[in-house]
Parts: sequence; C-alpha cells; structure tokens
Amino acid sequence: MRVITDRAGLEALEPGALVPTMGALHAGHAALIRIARTAARTSALPGGSQVTIFVNPRQFNDPRDYETYPRTTDQDLRLCEREGVDAVIIPSSDIVYPEDGPKISPAVPAMGQGRGLEDAGRPGHFEGVCAVLFSLFKLTRCAAAVFGEKDWQQLQVARALSEQERLSVQILPGPTVRDPDGLALSSRNVRLTNDGRRRALSLSKAIHEARKHADPTDAEHSMRRVLTQGGVDEIGYASVRHAQSLLPMRIRDARRSPGRALITAVVEGVRLLDNGPWGLAADASVSTGV
Repeated sequence: MRVITDRAGLEALEPGALVPTMGALHAGHAALIRIARTAARTSALPGGSQVTIFVNPRQFNDPRDYETYPRTTDQDLRLCEREGVDAVIIPSSDIVYPEDGPKISPAVPAMGQGRGLEDAGRPGHFEGVCAVLFSLFKLTRCAAAVFGEKDWQQLQVARALSEQERLSVQILPGPTVRDPDGLALSSRNVRLTNDGRRRALSLSKAIHEARKHADPTDAEHSMRRVLTQGGVDEIGYASVRHAQSLLPMRIRDARRSPGRALITAVVEGVRLLDNGPWGLAADASVSTGV
C-alpha cells in the first residue's frame, strides 16, 4: 500500500476508484473501500482502489466542529491496509487549495441549494464539498468515486458535480452501514454517551415509522413525533423528498418517483444524519432497523 503525501506522488498516480474521506475511518468506510476495490477490478483501473484522507476546512460552518473532528491517521492507515487499499493519499491544504493556482470554487448543483436540508443547516457546506471534490478528482484523476448513502444530499451533489464540470468520474453509492441496533455508523458516534446513543436510535426508528404513511406530510409528522418522544435535543429537519432532486414530494409523486426520508438531529451536541427510502418505490427488503 502506497501512502502519498506530496505532489510528486500524485503526479505518478494512475486512475483508480476513489473513496474520499476525512479520516476517522470505521466499518462504514471499509464497506465503501470494498466497493471501490470491486469497481477497480471490474473496470481494470490501473490505479486500483484509493482513499483520500483530508479534513476539509471549507465544509465546516462551525470552526469548533473542525477543530474537534477526530483525527486518527495511524488507525486509518491500518484499516486501509487490512482492506487491501492500493494507495492512500493524505494531502496538505496547500496541495488541495494551492495559493499559486486558480481559486477552486465550482458552482453548487441545484440539489445542493435551496432545499432546506444540509444546505440550510450548514451554510457554505456544499460550497466546501464541491471545492474539495473538484480538487481531489483533478489531483487523483480518478475514474470512479464511492460515496455513502448516509450523506444522501452529498451523494446527489457529487453526481451532479461530476456531470456539471464534465469530470468523467462515475459516482458509485454505498449503502448505509449500521450497528445491530440500527444506528448509522458515523465518526461522530464516539462522542455519544450510552444515554445519548439510546436517544440517537430514534433517527432510524423515525425513518421506519415514515414508511407506514403514504402521504409525505403524514410521514414527516410521524418522524418528528418519534424523534421528540425519543428525546433528541434538537430536530434539524425531518423531510420526505424526491430521491434525486430533493424537492418536496406530494402524494401523487409517491406513485411515480422514488422518495427519500431524510433526518438530522442533535444529541449531546452531536449532529447526526440518517435517511432511508420512502414511498412505493422504497426497498421492501429493508428491515425495521432501516
């Protein structure tokens, strides 16, 4: 496994299947790496599977969140080696955002603006996401990139960005990985106490409850009820949207278009994300743990 930290290493890197991360890797990232390995092998990509580790300052609207974001590079490298990663790229900020180069500010695609989801709760977030992805895609010259479905809006933004900027990067989704109790894996889960974790389980329960309702408004009300009863400290949003455009859904839309139930809530100061399929197109095989 190669560990690349400089421009020379990046220039020698061949196109592969990339998993962009901010480190603090866990089993969810390992699942994405396995998808990248399969994609690289299936498409005979010379660069194999690749992982970037870069805590992107541009996508944090709260400087405290950036400072406290877990950084576990040695542990991350061990996980990558166990999963058979071909190259790990750990660039510095001046490589990702060179001062002597053009300012990296691609336009945020439509589904990253005015949706009242992460774009509203984290002002400037998708500007930062688009900037870092544009830079990393260019630096690595990757042919494919894998993103987890847990960050559903980010997945849609990444797909649209690749098309919008003609980057020719195939965006591959990775299903949300959960602990046996249903909690979606997240690098931030380590900050939860046992009580906080118990309350955090209301997110996956709320998504399951939403599937019982054919009317998106009823589904949203049910999600908020479950979150409130579950004891979360704050609800950011609990919304049912078109799966791709992330525009609001109406009852008749559920018969024609796949929907997505999306939630964010704060527990013990930790902002948690979750989502799942909703409507007639929802995957009937999904268990009650979501």
